Amino acid sequence: MNNIKDLPETIPVFPLSNFIFFPKTSAPLNIFEPRYIKMIDQCIKSNRIIGMIQPKGLSNPKKTELFKVGCLGKISSFNETEDGRYVIVLSGITRFNIVDEVDNRKPFREFKINYKGFENDIKDEEVDVNFSDLNLIFNDLKNIFEKQGYIVNWSELEKQSLDQTLNTLSMASPFSKEEKQMLLEAENLELRKKKLEQIVKLYSSDNFSNKTLQ
Repeated sequence: MNNIKDLPETIPVFPLSNFIFFPKTSAPLNIFEPRYIKMIDQCIKSNRIIGMIQPKGLSNPKKTELFKVGCLGKISSFNETEDGRYVIVLSGITRFNIVDEVDNRKPFREFKINYKGFENDIKDEEVDVNFSDLNLIFNDLKNIFEKQGYIVNWSELEKQSLDQTLNTLSMASPFSKEEKQMLLEAENLELRKKKLEQIVKLYSSDNFSNKTLQ
């Protein structure tokens, strides 16, 4: 899809804490809760599109407050396991804004959305930033990831484009959900890089005591 006008204005959403993903990235998901299995059933029979978004508070199937910005994804592949789960791959299309919740009387939630401010997400534009610009924060990032027991294939990351690398690091980071949300909502790649640098500096100077950047 390369036109905002082709995208749905009402979508089902899958709230998942400490999880973000971006346009032009992909994410594997293991769907096992009955309500979300029903959601995937519905999506597979229609446009295969769902929204990923972070909940603000504790899990509550009906009334958990959500962040206002998420990322639209299309199910690019799926497998149904013998025990009734779905293993899917979701491909990112564009970020979206929540407008209002739909009273759907279903076990999963649906929302009216718009794409205001994210029109460039679906455009194929070259990013005018060099990979070497990341070198200054790579060492600190490696330290943070290693201290938290995160395993990252850095050599593989260096084979990716800059936007893929930044987005992959943002997705995989052991940061707070608020910090991840800040990275997701950054207007463009340059701002996302600056936000990531700020978070990394805070964690490094604080010896990773997990103080959230405001």
